[in-house]
Amino acid sequence: MFSECKFPVPWGHVAAKAWGPSEGHPVLCLHGWLDNANTFDKLIPLLPRDYYYVAMDFSGHGLSSHRPAGSPYHFLDYVTDVRRVVAALQWRRFTLMGHSMGGSVAGMFSFLYPEMVDKLILLENLGFLLAPEDTEAWRKSKRMVIDRLLNLEAKQQTPKARSPKAALQRLLEANRHLTAEGGAILLQRGATETPTAKSRVLHSGAVCEAPAEDPGPCSYHCVSEAQAKLAPVASLRSWVEGMKSTRWTPGTAQARQWKSLC
Repeated sequence: MFSECKFPVPWGHVAAKAWGPSEGHPVLCLHGWLDNANTFDKLIPLLPRDYYYVAMDFSGHGLSSHRPAGSPYHFLDYVTDVRRVVAALQWRRFTLMGHSMGGSVAGMFSFLYPEMVDKLILLENLGFLLAPEDTEAWRKSKRMVIDRLLNLEAKQQTPKARSPKAALQRLLEANRHLTAEGGAILLQRGATETPTAKSRVLHSGAVCEAPAEDPGPCSYHCVSEAQAKLAPVASLRSWVEGMKSTRWTPGTAQARQWKSLC
């Protein structure tokens, strides 16, 4: 027998199903690409019964809410889903089991939060691979992004209504470079009038900036390799640009070569 679970997230909820005693050792199960928590329906009954298994549906899968239309579904977003679920369950240390894409997410989570994972089980997956020279910078920056985002979400409160004058003052305090005139212009679209029209609510949300040293979605190794491959192309482009200013006599070998390159 299993029970259904729901964990609130800013865009709705993450659904999951659980087997076993809640006091048992926790095991989080992650499904593969375009699958859902039912992936583990036949497997869980064959495993030790004194564990507490929770199989979650990634966002946009199974019974979990889809992200807002137009939002991407990146691997790091799935890792953040896992971090949200673990926080809701109040698990400090647990076993992580992932199948296929879920194995990649499990490997990435284990890399970012090694202190939380006691065992990593991968089914039809190699885990998370990263160039050795990139590991520390990548781990530090991505973990910081996830932690900052969850901290901001936890602090979100009902927007405070202010008088037009107070709303402008708040905007100017947060943006020292703005003049009062510029702030008033921005507030025309940056605040919503309350029904009484005597106060305004500033538009704001959880904004999480990546740290300055963030290597971004590509590793330093990948970027360096790409630059090396692009260097000859850049040199060729410079040569072609220079050739444009050169006059060639029609019909000559040089003119034919130039025409073929262009």
